[in-house]
Amino acid sequence: MSALTPPTDMPTPTTDKITQAAMETIYLCKFRVSMDGEWLCLRELDDISLTPDPEPTHEDPNYLMANERMNLMNMAKLSIKGLIESALNLGRTLDSDYAPLQQFFVVMEHCLKHGLKAKKTFLGQNKSFWGPLELVEKLVPEAGEITASVKDLPGLKTPVGRGRAWLRLALMQKKLSEYMKALINKKELLSEFYEPNALMMEEEGAIIAGLLVGLNVIDANFCMKGEDLDSQVGVIDFSMYLKDGNSTKGSEGDGQITAILDQKNYVEELNRHLNATVNNLQAKVDALEKSNTKLTEELAVANNRIITLQEEMERVKEESSYILESNRKVTKQDRTSDGQALSEARKHLKEETQLRLDVEKELEMQISMRQEMELAMKMLEKDVCEKQDALVSLRQQLDDLRALKHELSFKLQSSDLGVKQKSELNSRLEEKTNQMAATIKQLEQSEKDLVKQAKTLNCAASKLIPKHHH
Repeated sequence: MSALTPPTDMPTPTTDKITQAAMETIYLCKFRVSMDGEWLCLRELDDISLTPDPEPTHEDPNYLMANERMNLMNMAKLSIKGLIESALNLGRTLDSDYAPLQQFFVVMEHCLKHGLKAKKTFLGQNKSFWGPLELVEKLVPEAGEITASVKDLPGLKTPVGRGRAWLRLALMQKKLSEYMKALINKKELLSEFYEPNALMMEEEGAIIAGLLVGLNVIDANFCMKGEDLDSQVGVIDFSMYLKDGNSTKGSEGDGQITAILDQKNYVEELNRHLNATVNNLQAKVDALEKSNTKLTEELAVANNRIITLQEEMERVKEESSYILESNRKVTKQDRTSDGQALSEARKHLKEETQLRLDVEKELEMQISMRQEMELAMKMLEKDVCEKQDALVSLRQQLDDLRALKHELSFKLQSSDLGVKQKSELNSRLEEKTNQMAATIKQLEQSEKDLVKQAKTLNCAASKLIPKHHH
């Protein structure tokens, strides 16, 4: 196995590519992570070289992603197996300080981050696995309680912190395997967040979800409120799984040297990864310093503007006080000349007010008189209608009597018997007829009198109405 070449000052295309990968994960493509029993083996791949190459080769991205998926799956196997064995040997409830449990969450975080599509923000590209985890509550309603609890935690400010809290609560609930299986089975939803060759989109994700079933035998209890999940650095500690050269009996010297070189390569890559992280943070600090400088300059400009505005306000106050003083002097001079005009205006206003009150009183009287006249007119009209009805009734009776008279006279002519009686009856009928005629005349006369009274009242009302309008 060839030794790793230290990075040069002028990075070549190959070292640039590996450095970029180190910024995202520690499971680099140039290693093959495999399992030897219950230990981890790191083997360097022959198809990637770190030495400067004048004609660099272009690696197959699908091959590199497949290698990363295999590495992550083997790491997940080792982490889950070691966690279960150590927890059973420990025989108590695990908390957040338990090292194997911490490494398990780091490995799960890398599995969920693998192949994530980057989202651009003002600080650069951001890859967060909180988005896919939020989908679980749509697939499994029981996960809604976890999502709501994570959103209600006051100390979480970043999506990464919320995702880490979600993983811990799901493990406490012993439903992590169920939730991951439900999520992996919905590839059409995951395609929004992951690349097609990501771990969650391939069969390695289903294998890891199946391995998580064994964690249901573990009891864990976490206190989320006091734990800083936003700023934790998720680095896989391979030293927990690497073979110790002195512990292998019967191994040859070359095997020990190979193991030492593998561990040396791992330490170098870990150092490279940490350096890249430091550079990243330094770039962010520089950007923040620039923005801080810009804000300081803007603050100074704003302070100068405030001072200028204060000076202008003082000048306006002085001018306003001078104008008020001059207005007071002018007011004193004009007050004597305006006093007489004001008294005359008040007197004239008083007279006009009194005249208006008198007119309003007279108008009220005229309105009341008009209402009384209208009431009297209505009563007279009612009386006239009643008398007209009586007159019609009397006329009807008179017509009946005349018809009876004609009938009797006809009977008188046709019969000789009872002539005297009929003549007497006829005379009585004539008298009664005369009386009825006299009564009709009286009624007609009274009707005429009522009509005259109504005309008189109408004339009086018509005289009152123009006065009211006036």
